[in-house]
Amino acid sequence: MTASTLLLHAQRLQALAQAGLAYPSTAYDVERYEEIRAISVQLLHHLVPDEPLEKLTQLFASETGYQTPKVDIRAVLFRGKEEILLVQEKIDGNRWALPGGWADVGYTPFEVAVKETHEETGFVVRAVRLLALLDKKNHPHPPQPWYIYKAFVLCEIEGGSLLENTPETAGGRWFREEEIAGLSLSVDRNTASQLHTMFEFARNPALPTLCD
Repeated sequence: MTASTLLLHAQRLQALAQAGLAYPSTAYDVERYEEIRAISVQLLHHLVPDEPLEKLTQLFASETGYQTPKVDIRAVLFRGKEEILLVQEKIDGNRWALPGGWADVGYTPFEVAVKETHEETGFVVRAVRLLALLDKKNHPHPPQPWYIYKAFVLCEIEGGSLLENTPETAGGRWFREEEIAGLSLSVDRNTASQLHTMFEFARNPALPTLCD
C-alpha cells in the first residue's frame, strides 16, 4: 500500500468517525466511532512516526461536527507574461511559495487572496479570477493530516511595494518559469507542476478554470 493510499484511508476513516460522533444513535455507536477514530490516528502515525501520537490526535482528530475539506488559497501574481511572484515561507525553512494561507471564516476566497498577499508581500492587489481549484491528493504534495482543496486566484497589483521581511515571510522575488526547477519549493503549498500550470494562464489568459 502506497503512502498516499494509506493517507487517504486514514483521512476517510477519520471523516466517517467524526460524522458518526456528530450524529450517534446510541452509546454503543459512540464507542465504535471513537475506536475508528483511534485507528485512523494510528494509520497516520505510520506515515509520520516522528510526530508524537498525542500531537497527531490533537491535530487530526479533535474536531467535532461533520468533517469537510480544509481550503488553502494561493494568490497568483504575474509581471508581464514571463514572471511570477513567490515568497519565502519562514515556517517552512524559507522555501518558496505563492502568497496565501488557509481560508478564514468571514472572508470570501477573493478577500483571503487579497489579505494574504498584502500581509506576505506588502502589495495591495485586486483579485481577478479563479484559475484552479485542485484536490491535494491528485498532486505530488507530501502527506498532511487534513484533506485539502487548493484554490489558485489570479490577482493584479494596484499599489504598495514588495517587503523584504514580514512576520510570515523572509522576502519575495519575481521568477521566470525556467528558474522554477532550481528552487527549493514549499511543496506543502505548491508544486513545480502547479507553478508551470500557472504560467500557462499567463501565456493564455483565456484558458478555462481548472478543477479536479
